[in-house]
Amino acid sequence: MTLPRFLQIHTLHNYPAALLNRDDAGLAKRLPYGDRVRTRISSQCLKRHWRTADDAFALKRLEVPMAVRSRETLRLIRDQLVAAGVTEAQAQQAAEGLRAAGLLDKGKDRKGDDALETGQAVLLGYAEINYLVQHCKTLAAEHSDEKALKAAIDGFLKDKKEKKNIEALRLGSGLESALFGRMVTSDVLASRDAAVYVAHSFTVHEAQVENDYFTVVDDLLREAGETGSAGIFDTELASGLYYGYVVVDVPQLVANLEGVNAGDWARVAPEQRALAGRVVQHLLHLVATVSPGAKRGSTAPFEWAKFMLVEAGDWQPRSLAGAFQNALPQNQPALRKAAVERIADEIAQLDAAYEAPLARRYLAVDAAQVPGAQRLALGALANWAQNAVTRAEA
Repeated sequence: MTLPRFLQIHTLHNYPAALLNRDDAGLAKRLPYGDRVRTRISSQCLKRHWRTADDAFALKRLEVPMAVRSRETLRLIRDQLVAAGVTEAQAQQAAEGLRAAGLLDKGKDRKGDDALETGQAVLLGYAEINYLVQHCKTLAAEHSDEKALKAAIDGFLKDKKEKKNIEALRLGSGLESALFGRMVTSDVLASRDAAVYVAHSFTVHEAQVENDYFTVVDDLLREAGETGSAGIFDTELASGLYYGYVVVDVPQLVANLEGVNAGDWARVAPEQRALAGRVVQHLLHLVATVSPGAKRGSTAPFEWAKFMLVEAGDWQPRSLAGAFQNALPQNQPALRKAAVERIADEIAQLDAAYEAPLARRYLAVDAAQVPGAQRLALGALANWAQNAVTRAEA
């Protein structure tokens, strides 16, 4: 048995009358693909909901340090310094010093509180934040003069030894960055390669979108016997069966979680792959059961996957989106079963063409057959993926 380099996750989710993901005009996102325009759920939207889900398989239940994604992180550092006993003036100078030295984007000519807001949200691990707060606190005790403190912080961040220490702290940049990566333009912080790749989901058929016209009743006017409403609005609602695709780069996941070289991942002990296995187990539950969606209060867009296929192997990943390049007809009877059959046919054709040895397991609500795959319930499917990573049992 060998450890798989990649786990590929394919899903079908069904959502009626929902607005899962909006564009800048408040309309349902769309995607031209093949012979039809489809509705779409962006990968950013999907990842956001998986990251923040709060259930039995939430990422935070893995007890791995998380991170904060914000434009206000420097203000957080300043406030923590004040809470630790540093004067407000020194704490402000320390936070400005961190920025001026290249920790995040440059503050330019902004002063005071405005100088602590970054141009874009930056993902910073709590371990990184704590390290910076402790160093700034120490330097504040050594330099009572605010300008001297700012200069000391500049020297601290530009010191080669400290730069290596902070770079090594990328393991403390949070579970989110270990999974989905972190891109920074900082002179100090280290970027991280993503271990989980997420495609935009799209409907397997032509976009089905409806304009929803609605009014808001004014209770007080109604009680007074007057007609009319408190407002007239319209929005879009979309319905569809969405194909989703996720890839887990197992070597990169182990490297991000354990600090090993990605090329050495297969030689690390099984106990060093245990966390990666648990992450995969949780991720499968989240992908299957956590729904994205705006307008939750008025559409209740909650759904569990009607189909989920997991493939384990060493070959470079390949999506099965080609199965739906020609959209399924909207009047297709048994649409879900037809979509699964399209996926099964695509797999059979790819297997015949490439003879790629992939281990497969799948979950299906409807009766279904997938070439070379065993049907499992979600718990067993997630455990199989976990064992593929930790015990090479794929």
